[in-house]
Amino acid sequence: MTNLSHVMSADDHKKVIEQNENVMICCGRMGPMCIPVYGAMEELESEYQNIKFYDMEFDTPDARVIRNAPECNGFMGLPFVVYYKNGKIVHASSSILSKDQIKSVLDKHFQ
Repeated sequence: MTNLSHVMSADDHKKVIEQNENVMICCGRMGPMCIPVYGAMEELESEYQNIKFYDMEFDTPDARVIRNAPECNGFMGLPFVVYYKNGKIVHASSSILSKDQIKSVLDKHFQ
C-alpha cells in the first residue's frame, strides 16, 4: 500500500469527490508503472494543499467507477489517473507519469 489516502469502495469514491473540490485519484496496482506515480503524488501532497490525493486498487470490483468512466475509455496501461474538480472529471490519463507531467495537469486545472 501507499502512504496516500485510500478509496476503498464506490461509496468512498462518491464521498471523496462530493466532499472535496479538487481530487486526484490514481487507480492501479503495486507495479512498475504505478509505483512512480504514487511516489510523485506523495511528494506533491505537501506542495498542493488545495488538492486531495488518493489511490484506489484497480482490481477491486468497485474500481469500475474509474475503469468504466467515459474519460478512461480506450486506456490500455495502468495506472488510470483521474482528476476531479467539483465532482466532475476535468482530466484523465493512463500509464506512467512523471512528477512534472502531474504538476502540469494540477497547475492547469486546480489553480
